[in-house]
Parts: sequence; C-alpha cells; structure tokens
Amino acid sequence: MNLKLDRRTLLKASAATALAAGVGTGPAAAAGPKAGGRLRLGLSGGNTTDSWDGRTHSDVFMQVAAQGAVFDRIAEVAADGSLVGELAESWESSADLVTWTFNLRKGVEFHNGKSFGADDVIESLQLHVAEGAKSPAKPLVEPIVEMKKMNDHQVQFVLNAGNADFPYLLADYHILIHPAGMVDESIRDGIGTGAYRNLGFDPGVRLELERNPNAHKQTWFDEVEAISITDPAARVSALMTGEVDAISRIDAKSVRLLDRNPGVEVSEVTGNQHYTFPMITTAAPFDNNDVRLALKYLFDREDLVRKILLGHGKVGNDHPIGPANRFYHADLEQRVYDPEKAKFHLKKAGVDSLQLDLSASDAAFAGAVDASQLFQESAKAGGVSINVIKEPADGYWSNVWMKKPFCACFWSGRATEDIMFSTAYAAGKPWNDSYWEHERFNKLLAEARTEVDEARRRELYYEMQVIVRDEGGVAVPMYANWIDAKSKKLAHGEHLGNVWALDSARICERWWFA
Repeated sequence: MNLKLDRRTLLKASAATALAAGVGTGPAAAAGPKAGGRLRLGLSGGNTTDSWDGRTHSDVFMQVAAQGAVFDRIAEVAADGSLVGELAESWESSADLVTWTFNLRKGVEFHNGKSFGADDVIESLQLHVAEGAKSPAKPLVEPIVEMKKMNDHQVQFVLNAGNADFPYLLADYHILIHPAGMVDESIRDGIGTGAYRNLGFDPGVRLELERNPNAHKQTWFDEVEAISITDPAARVSALMTGEVDAISRIDAKSVRLLDRNPGVEVSEVTGNQHYTFPMITTAAPFDNNDVRLALKYLFDREDLVRKILLGHGKVGNDHPIGPANRFYHADLEQRVYDPEKAKFHLKKAGVDSLQLDLSASDAAFAGAVDASQLFQESAKAGGVSINVIKEPADGYWSNVWMKKPFCACFWSGRATEDIMFSTAYAAGKPWNDSYWEHERFNKLLAEARTEVDEARRRELYYEMQVIVRDEGGVAVPMYANWIDAKSKKLAHGEHLGNVWALDSARICERWWFA
C-alpha cells in the first residue's frame, strides 16, 4: 500500500525538469538561456581546510562547488518548496512510512566514466554512519536500519521508525553521491555525476571547473571559476571592478552602493537564514538556563535588524524555524529587549553580574563583529560585561565554532522542521552547537516524524519552538534575507533561494549569460 500526502510531505515524486533554468523575469531572462562563457564567482565561506568530502562542508563556497556543480544528490528542493528527484526519478513509501523505495535515474555517468547505480547510493550514505564519522548528516542517515539493492537502479531503505519527511533528508547538501569502490579517489579529485568537472582546486583560494559533456542536466556555462573572498567589502569591490560576475552574502551596508552601479543587480530573497549566538550548555555559566535567558533578554533585536541588517530581515525569537517553514509558529510571543528581566534571571542564577568572552568574525555572518559590539553595549544595562574577541576568518568554523563557549554563527535554515531540529538541536548530534539536551524536546521530535495528521503535527512543532525559545542554548536575535549581487550580463529563472545563497547554491547549473 502506498500513502500520498501533500507536496511538502511528498511521498511520491517525479523528477521532471523543475530545476532546469525556468522562465524568469526581465528582458534577459525572457530571451531564454544560451550556452557559453566563463562564470567568475567571488564567494564567502572558503577555507584552507576545504575538501570534496561533503561531511566537512559548512558554508557557501563548497556548497556551490559540490552540491551545485561537481556532485549530485538523490533529491533536491524546487523553487516552490516541493521535492523533486536529482539522481532519483521517483519514490514511494509503505503505509507506515518505514519502508521507502527509490527508482534511480538510468544512463548517468560519473566524471571518470563509471555508470551510476544503486551501489553508489548505498556506499555514499554509509559514509555518514561509518565508525568515527563526524558527519552533520549522521542524524539524517542513522535511522536507516537496512539499505537494500533491489536492482541496479532501484534501492530500498527500511527505517527504524516512520518518517514522513524522509525524502527531504536525502536532499541534504552533505549527502553527495560518490562512485562505489572509488570513494577515496572521488573525495581526493572531485569525481561526481554533476554538471561540471573539477579542473583544479586550491582550497581556500580558487576552484576551476569545466562543463561536463555527459551531464544528465542541461547547463549553460562552458567554464566556472570560483574565488574565495572572505571579506565582504572585498567581494563588493571585485564585482564593482568586473573581476567577478556574481558574489555571495552582501553586507547590507553595501546594498545602496551596488544599487547605484548601472551594471550590477542586487538579489534579495526572504527565507530561513538566521544569525545566532550559541552557548555551550555543558560549560559554566551557560549550563544554567537562567543565565541563558538573561542573555537572550539582552539582545536588542530591533536595533540589530535596523543597524546590522539595515532592515533587510526581521527579528528572531530564539528558535530556528523560519517564516518559509511550513509549521512556523507566527503567533508565538516575541521576546524583546528587557534588562530588568535579564537581571531577574541572573538573580535566580545566583549572580548579580557577569563577565563573558564572545568570539566573533565576519566569517560567521556579514556584520557579526559589529553585532557583537552592539550586544556588548545593550548587555551593560543588565549587568553583563561582554569582551568581544575578533577571531580570524580563516578556520573560524574549525577553530572557534563549537569550541569557544560563546560565539557568533549563522544557519541557512532547512527545508523542513525535522531536518533543522534533528541537525542542530537533537541530543548528541554532531552539529548541535550548544551541546543542548532536553528530554521532552527529543520525545516530541521523534513523535512528529511519524505523525501524518496535519493539525497534530503542527501542535508538536509549535511546542518544540516554545521549548527551544525558553530553554535552548542558542540566542537567535534576527533573520536575515539572502542578499547576493550579480552583473546584469547574467540571467536566471525563478530562484530556489530560500535555502542557500546564489539560487540555493545552484548558480553554476541554472544561470547563463544573456
């Protein structure tokens, strides 16, 4: 028996051409795509520790390079939020949502000529649950208790419990498909089934790609060059001077400058990107929830949205579920700046004042250092003294995040509530960056996965948002729009952009020169 639900909990899907370049707006897009040219990108988030191992990817440089160019995944999220196949053509589930069967695309080749099939899917997923693996996708893959090759182009997964969102999990950007028996070579050299082949990769510096003539998708650029530019002002300068054709993660302060350039176009998409300040809850004083609540009350959210985002976003409410998510709790009482409540919670924690270090870098998000300094000022009224430590951009994600007790961070959000919570808030997961554990929350999370009644599922996710807001280890003071910029010589179809920068990191395969 098969069970079918609405498009956001899609249990059976066809992988038509939804992610090919669509019909966009404006004269350039209306003229239709055309092939040719060398796309030059100035990207944030590059690190000297980068590799083709999807288990290590955490920012836009490697997302554009890997999921958006060199590799494919089993499925991907379309512009309307529905799920479509990438290396899968269709899928269906048993009535209890425990057994899932995926029909894989035929005629696909890896860059080294090897044919794609079920063995590649199984071995690639096993990477994330291998002994010693520290993959952020581990919580998404480990519920699979059996992976069965039905034939060369059909694979079946049996889960430890039903999960209505399971196909969405396989669209996670860490779950790249490698050739079976050649995984080490694939990670070393960048051997995927994607639209572009790796010509040369200098981590943290530059990447060069060429179009894959045997790609199963239609793409337009002949070549792609991606340059790592960690400084937001330097990225803007590179676009303004014509050194690159598009840049990621624009500082809101640069929008007006770019708007005055007749050859440049700013792209702004509202999604689930949120700027955060995780506190490691296993370390004092953050092991005390009253201390965490006090700090949450000392973020002047309206001031941060006004001065850091310059209005290009909205206030956050100390949980990660955003307005683009299906079960976003829009009616949840908004936390506001309140030094007196902060003092109340500090008193409950047994302290009158606090002195804390806060690590920040604009590698965390554009304006993170300025945001930390604004927090430093607003916290004084609650009796908290903040020492802002400006950390180096290179290595921030490996040396600071999840290592320093209090730091700046950003999250893109995720396509479903379950993926976001399972990745960053469930107990013991690799990217639970506050090391938070909450028995009731984890029980609700497991229950919501198997719940198919819409109203009940909403109740569960609403309660989880309340728990995270009031007891979690992460302050979420603001949601930021995705702001990128490009030369007007570039054209594209409808944006995928509520998940990641630069058309959800798909710029290489979806855009073209007008």
